[in-house]
Amino acid sequence: MKYSSKSKKTSFIPRSILQNIEKIKQTLSPNAEQKVIEEFRAFRQITISSIRYLLILMIVPLLVNHFSKIFVIYPLIDKFWNPEASRIFLNSFQEERALAELKRFEREIQFQTLLGKAPELSPKAIEEKVKDEAIALAQKYKWESTDAIGNIFADILSLFSFITLCIFGKQQMRVIKLFTDEIFYGLSDSAKAFLIILSTDIFVGYHSPYAWEIILENILKHFGLPDNKSLISLFIATVPVTMDTVFKYWVFRYLNRSSPSAVATYRNMNE
Repeated sequence: MKYSSKSKKTSFIPRSILQNIEKIKQTLSPNAEQKVIEEFRAFRQITISSIRYLLILMIVPLLVNHFSKIFVIYPLIDKFWNPEASRIFLNSFQEERALAELKRFEREIQFQTLLGKAPELSPKAIEEKVKDEAIALAQKYKWESTDAIGNIFADILSLFSFITLCIFGKQQMRVIKLFTDEIFYGLSDSAKAFLIILSTDIFVGYHSPYAWEIILENILKHFGLPDNKSLISLFIATVPVTMDTVFKYWVFRYLNRSSPSAVATYRNMNE
């Protein structure tokens, strides 16, 4: 096996000493201060550009979502969907919820009457109150159905605007990647391991199914879809496991090469 002349030299003088000598030379160089200033200015420019475009990526889709609902989607829904008064509920799940609320309202009237907290009402008066509540619930769920339909189209437009910004801002996306790499790989090994463990515990940890269940229920309600327990359970049983596998692959495939000490710290903290 052949060795280079550099390898022969390092056999007499340790490489760490040579590296320290090289650092001292760079520090004592006449251009050292100028170089540090230039590096600082470059990083500041990258930081400002990254933060600016990250704000654009967040704010523009939100504005598209909000204004498209007000000026485009809701007027179209009112024109083509709302005139038919029979279309109150999008699905049977909404109808069941409305019926449960109406029954609860009727039982509350009877309960308040039995406790003496409300005057005794005739059956006809109770029927009138229940009828008024039914009309109010119909308006409430009609608006909820309109809002759910609007959310579907508005979110599609928001996603389209986000993808468009990513496609036409490839240069800015590369700057953002460079900025995040500088931030993450500039952390200490213990900080990297802490962030990795925190992320895995939040998204794929043993207690994360409860958070996923709440998130999925709100997403289904956001789009006016029925609360499907089987679908939620299937999602929780597959998606977090897949995310955990991909995450571990990233840790041992890429992070192990760029920062092996952080991976070692991560293993020790996990144990």
